[in-house]
Amino acid sequence: MAHLISRKKPAYPISDYLRSYLERYGRIYDGGIRYDDLLRYNNAIPFYDEQGRDTLWSTVFYPELEQKEIHDRLRLTYALLKADGDFSIADHLYIDRIDLCLYGNTSPFRVRIVNALNDNFDYFYVKRVDANRIYGLELEHILSPNRINYFVWGDTIIEEHIIGIPGDDFLKDHMPTNRFDQVRLAKEFVKFNERCFVRLLGDMHAGNFVIDGTPDLEKWHYRIRPIDFDQQSHHWRKEVYLPECFPQNAPFVELVAEYLPEETIIQYQKEERALIANRMRVSHGRFQALMEVMQEDLIAPEENVRRLGAQLAEHYGDARFERCLTMGELVWCSTQIVLERSRPASVAFYLRAVMGHP
Repeated sequence: MAHLISRKKPAYPISDYLRSYLERYGRIYDGGIRYDDLLRYNNAIPFYDEQGRDTLWSTVFYPELEQKEIHDRLRLTYALLKADGDFSIADHLYIDRIDLCLYGNTSPFRVRIVNALNDNFDYFYVKRVDANRIYGLELEHILSPNRINYFVWGDTIIEEHIIGIPGDDFLKDHMPTNRFDQVRLAKEFVKFNERCFVRLLGDMHAGNFVIDGTPDLEKWHYRIRPIDFDQQSHHWRKEVYLPECFPQNAPFVELVAEYLPEETIIQYQKEERALIANRMRVSHGRFQALMEVMQEDLIAPEENVRRLGAQLAEHYGDARFERCLTMGELVWCSTQIVLERSRPASVAFYLRAVMGHP
C-alpha cells in the first residue's frame, strides 16, 4: 500500500508571530553564513560512500578568492550553534568539506568541520527557511524524547547533525538478528509511529529518519529520530503521517506483526501518548506558546486542512477536527485528545502485515 508524496511542497515564510516566538526561545541569531552564500560554488563532484555507492550528495568547491571568507563564516556559524557565539571554540577547527543535496526538498548543504588537534569531526546543515520545518523542529524538541539544536538567521536555518544510521542503510546492513533486539526495535517503531501521528509529522519513510543504537548490557536499545521535517502538517492524507504505511518501512512493520501481540502494541501506544502528554504538561508554557502561533499560521492549502480534518474526525470520532481552519488547529486538537484520553493510531495494519496473520 503506497502513500507517496508526488510533488515537492512550497516553502512557507516565517510569520512575524513565529519569528517573535523564535526570538523568545533563543532560536534567532544575527551572523554566520547565509544559504545564498553557499550557492557561489563554481564546481561540484558526486560524493560516494565507503562502499562506492552514490550518496546523491555532491561535494562543492568555491573560487580561491572566496573560499577563506566562506570557511571563516562557517566556523563562526558553528560557534553560534554550539557555543552561543564564543568564537574561541573555533580556533582549531577547519572546514573539511561542503556537500549539497539536490534531491532534497530544501536542497540542503552539509558542512563537515574538523578539529585539527585530534582529527575529530562534526557536521551541521545550512538550509532555506520553511515554516513547516520550523514547526516540525519545535514540536520534535518539545514533544519527543529528543532535543533539537538549530537557529534561524534571516532566510537561513542552521541545524545540528542528528546522530544515527539512516533508516534505509540500517535495513540493508544493520538489522538485528537476535529475537530480543528485534522485539526492542519493533517496540521503538510503534512508539515512533505514534509520535509522528500525534503531532502530524509526515513523510517518515526510511530515508527520512535515523536509528540510534545504544548498547544495553548484552543487548541494544534503539531510538528512531526524524531528520526531515519539511512535511510537518502539510499533506491532506492521514496515512502520510503514519510511518507504518510507507512501503520502505515494511521490514519494521513486519517485525511488529511478528513479535508484538495486539495487546502489547496497544500498551506501547498508550505509553507513548502518556509520555507526550507529560511533556506538554512540563513544557513551562512553551508548547502553549507554539500552538498559539501555529494555529494562526497558514502552512498548507485550505483544501488540505479540510480533507485531513475530515479523516481525523472519522478516525477519532471527534467532530472538532472538522471545524479546524488551519493545520495548527488540527495539531492542537490531536494533542488535546492525547491529554484527554488515549486512542492508538492503529493496530490492524500491523496484524495484516505478515501473510497468514489474522
